[in-house]
Amino acid sequence: MTSSRTESGPETIRRVLSAYEIGRKLRQLRLRKKIALVDLGRHTGLSASMLSQLENGKLVPTLATLARIAMVFDVGLEYFFGNRRGQKTFAIVRAAERLRFPERAGSPKPSYFFECLAFAAQDKGLQAYVAEFPPRKPGETPEHFHEGAEFLFVLEGSVGIRFQGQEHLLHRGDSVYFDSSEPHAYRGLVKGLARAVVVTTPPRL
Repeated sequence: MTSSRTESGPETIRRVLSAYEIGRKLRQLRLRKKIALVDLGRHTGLSASMLSQLENGKLVPTLATLARIAMVFDVGLEYFFGNRRGQKTFAIVRAAERLRFPERAGSPKPSYFFECLAFAAQDKGLQAYVAEFPPRKPGETPEHFHEGAEFLFVLEGSVGIRFQGQEHLLHRGDSVYFDSSEPHAYRGLVKGLARAVVVTTPPRL
């Protein structure tokens, strides 16, 4: 995988929240209302220093903190989490920014590990991952399902996909598209690295 870092709580939260530009929105709102940091501090019970760090992205705000600020400015919490600039979506995720997760937290023998490829984008119409499949025996990996469709493209190695009771073998360069509401499962077929790009989409309305 491109990244083998372990998850760091504060670091992960800071990276995810940075996509919403909460600090910029807070500063913009304060200046629009012509309120100084000291005065905002008096209204919210927060220090001017803390508010300054929030605006500069040096501190991660809690929901309670944002709620207090939102009440002062008479806005809803959605002000801080929506896209107010009307920009078209464009979000870059650097390889070093991604985190590697097991299929299920705490699983002693995960069927696969994954990294989110577009976590910085908001209001996505699809989910994209790069996945690693350790070698597993037939029937050793549990089936799962979710609404929508799924696409998988094998980058390296070989992957077995069980679908409707039949296992299909995919090798480097192979791909598959299927209805993910049907129970399915994956497994790596050989020792070494088996990697694929996986894309899932929501159900059609």
